[in-house]
Amino acid sequence: MNKQVKANGWALLPFLVFVGIFLGSGIILEMQGVDMAFYKFPAPVAAMAGIVFAFIMFKGTIEEKFNDFVRGCGDNDIIVMCTIYLLAGAFSTVTGSMGAIDSAVNFGLTYIPAQFVMAGLFLICMLLSTAIGTSMGAIGAIGPIAYAVALTAGLNVPLTMAAVLGGCMCGDNLSIISDTTIAATKTQGCEMRDKFKLNFLIVLPAAIITIVLLLIFGRPESITAIEIGSYNLVKILPYVFVLVFALIGMNVFAVLTGGIFISGAIGMIYGEFNILGFAESIQSGFVGVFNIFLLSMLTGGLAALVTKAGGLQFLLEKIQKLIKGQKSAEAGIAALVSITDAAVANNTVAIIINGPIAKQISTKYKVDPRRSAVILDIFACVMQGAIPYGAQMLLIGTLAMGTISPLQIIPLLWYQMLLVVAAIISIYIPYANGVIKKNPWKWEDEEKQVA
Repeated sequence: MNKQVKANGWALLPFLVFVGIFLGSGIILEMQGVDMAFYKFPAPVAAMAGIVFAFIMFKGTIEEKFNDFVRGCGDNDIIVMCTIYLLAGAFSTVTGSMGAIDSAVNFGLTYIPAQFVMAGLFLICMLLSTAIGTSMGAIGAIGPIAYAVALTAGLNVPLTMAAVLGGCMCGDNLSIISDTTIAATKTQGCEMRDKFKLNFLIVLPAAIITIVLLLIFGRPESITAIEIGSYNLVKILPYVFVLVFALIGMNVFAVLTGGIFISGAIGMIYGEFNILGFAESIQSGFVGVFNIFLLSMLTGGLAALVTKAGGLQFLLEKIQKLIKGQKSAEAGIAALVSITDAAVANNTVAIIINGPIAKQISTKYKVDPRRSAVILDIFACVMQGAIPYGAQMLLIGTLAMGTISPLQIIPLLWYQMLLVVAAIISIYIPYANGVIKKNPWKWEDEEKQVA
């Protein structure tokens, strides 16, 4: 039988050390004019500082604290999450190496009428980001093309780049292989396909309205022929495989592993790489996610130390004073992850930090874990795609050759604004809950009836 942990506000200090170093370094470097300032100080190092502080501050022997830390690092959900990170990173890198990204972008641009190009760019960004699982990767692939198209076709450049940013954040939020989805589903204990279905229904109205607005206000001044590269439908097949079989319900490890080997086979058939190049691409994908892999393990260990010392209990007791029921619990989760993302400028980190708290709140107020996962992901992605110092916004400005500023883009982030409205409406009018068929709290309700 688990002993009730006594609330202790001071136990949150190691966690605040982690966030303070990460945030403080970003602010200082930003004031010094350093590019991508909030991404210069490695998050795992900041987490390690919080861990060292916890070892110094908390009672008990070094061996006891180390054992608690290791148990947190090796938590089943943490290990599963980290393994998926590795496979997702490998899949993204291998598909990119064999030309799948270029084929997907060129295929989309080929069949979009020139007068609808801005709405088409939003849609292409959404689909590509969903397929590759990263908004940064999609922005990097499509951003330069979108900027060139905007200049060639006489489009509003800030609106074009805002459409790119909105589409990429939409796909990042939906993707079953994105860091945010992996973190949200694993911390809340739900299946990725279930989260996708609910997430999709909430996103759909915002995406449709955004596309309509872009069709109306994003028409080019002059329809000019746009130079588009070639594409190969075969190279797009791995994305189709991963999306279809993940939604069917195949195990995510099997889906990603299958996607990696299909991509590798296609790459070798078309001469993009040999067996050694394929292996190197997989390794490169592993290395590419090392930071988030390590950060997840370290924050898992830190969370275990803070939880045992009563920090999580203290935070929950304070939050629960503001929560009156299920709806306010969902709103509280949304507010927590939004504020955290604004502070750390990293949506995955914000979800990892708030995941355990959201899980406790969901359990107490019977918020469906699929809903809490969706809320964490949506509000973290919305905030990440709107803050002027976020990596996505900074990359957009860089790809636009410094000709536009975040202040020009932010008022035009129609998708992010509409998604916030849709998400809030879904909390108080749960129109998307039709896809939630099983009640995760049914067994508790049955026990109460028996009692």
